[in-house]
Amino acid sequence: MRRHDREITNIDEKINIIDKCKVCRIALCDGEEPYIVPLNFGYTFENNSLTLYFHGALEGRKIDLLKKNNKACFEVDCGHELIEGKEASEYSYAFESIIGFGKIVFLETDEEKTRGLRILMKHQTGKDFEQFSEQALAVTAVYKMEVDSFTGKRKAGR
Repeated sequence: MRRHDREITNIDEKINIIDKCKVCRIALCDGEEPYIVPLNFGYTFENNSLTLYFHGALEGRKIDLLKKNNKACFEVDCGHELIEGKEASEYSYAFESIIGFGKIVFLETDEEKTRGLRILMKHQTGKDFEQFSEQALAVTAVYKMEVDSFTGKRKAGR
């Protein structure tokens, strides 16, 4: 990280940022071309290991790319605030962000998919959902990113 003065090293602070964010962008490889997509997500942080959960359609560009290469990068950000200045060059923006790398794993069984969706819905809504219909599970791809590493960065507001 170039700006070490903005680096967040405390794991609790990094998880707090992830907890505040509701949209996660995952970046995938499409041959010579990058592909990034915003997704709603949920997460667990257990035994010092971060796992992100996603859902979506069973087919499409994202799914095709993940089946070819399951390596991905993710990014979340929040805490946005315009910092005004007297001149254009003095303007800036406050933020908090997390960037990380990992591998995507598709959840196959109804039990795995239900667990992933429960985690995702809890993060998004704050509510516990016990079950999902067989019909919904049959038409929904549920996958997780097993995160290998992640860093945090913050620029404080005034």
